[in-house]
Amino acid sequence: MENTLVEKIDSLTNGEILDIEEVPDSVFSSKLMGDGFAIKSSDGLIYSPVDGTIGVIFPTKHAIIIKSQKSGVEILIHLGIETVNLEGNGFEVFVNVGDEVKAGEKLVKMDLEYIEKNGLSTISPVVFTNLEQNQKLSIKKGVTTAKEENRVSILRDDIEKIG
Repeated sequence: MENTLVEKIDSLTNGEILDIEEVPDSVFSSKLMGDGFAIKSSDGLIYSPVDGTIGVIFPTKHAIIIKSQKSGVEILIHLGIETVNLEGNGFEVFVNVGDEVKAGEKLVKMDLEYIEKNGLSTISPVVFTNLEQNQKLSIKKGVTTAKEENRVSILRDDIEKIG
């Protein structure tokens, strides 16, 4: 099998890229929502990982869905765990539904101290909700800087041509 690059995904924040399995919520760690990875931001600033369109901003500001302009992949950025309970407090959103965004454009500021003070995790799942069956992720885990290019790749398994 050969792999074809579908799309390159840039880093969303300063901090760390983690395995999705490290998310302290089984809905995400068991990949029920889809495959992905997690981020642990060191400064709370979250940037768009792709050129795309803002499809959804949850009323509680704790989650955003971006549809990639290039591949049509939908990326759910879920800011922290159980942060829906903060009812929007601790989040400042800089975009609106329908906005066209470029990779590296600022999306949200999370108040990490406020979230942690409320006893919640700031580990944030980033989930690809509509990957095709023959698509997989290649993830460069570890320390990252915001807007760092190609930290995650979406690859497609191509059947080898016999020839």
